[in-house]
Amino acid sequence: MKKIVEVAKSIDEAIQAGLAKLGVTKDDVEINVLVEPTKGFLGFGAKDAEVELIVKNNPVIEGKKFLTDVFNAMDLQVEIEEYELDNQKVLNLVGDNLGVLIGRRGQTLDALQYLVNISANRDTDNNVRFLLDAENYRDRRKKTLESLADRLADKARKSKKDVVLEPMSPYERKVIHTHLQNEQGIFTRSQGQEPYRKIVIGTKKTNGSRK
Repeated sequence: MKKIVEVAKSIDEAIQAGLAKLGVTKDDVEINVLVEPTKGFLGFGAKDAEVELIVKNNPVIEGKKFLTDVFNAMDLQVEIEEYELDNQKVLNLVGDNLGVLIGRRGQTLDALQYLVNISANRDTDNNVRFLLDAENYRDRRKKTLESLADRLADKARKSKKDVVLEPMSPYERKVIHTHLQNEQGIFTRSQGQEPYRKIVIGTKKTNGSRK
């Protein structure tokens, strides 16, 4: 839990100084007045205000701070947009040449997303699910996966054999399972252990399960 103690002539001045150092707003902190300011008498016995500011456990603030620290260490200029989608907090990265943050098939982006979820929810009971995106990568990848799913479902249907895909992240597997869940005569299931868990697409000779 991050906290700071500030001393100033008035309570408000101490609060504002503390907020500036912490980089947060008044809504993000708990404020405890440790010492009330006094004017004293003829300049003697005067006391400054002493205020303690405690940052509330806010996963969104912690998640954005974690990313900002990473970007600063990489000397990258990145803005972070946030919005809600399907009970998730999307943190969308905006900047130039963000390919280094996406990585091959989104592996770097997935790794960052995992670390954000761990770091941001470490000291709170109100867990927030984060989805990290950059340059609209998630939507583009979703369309690519859906196209791949269609092709491989057709291949499985024609060959009457199961088609096994390469290992994928839970997010990517969910995209394929969801896309093919109503495909007539086709089942999908996951097999293996993380991080090598992969999807099997086949025809419905037996009941398939989706995970």
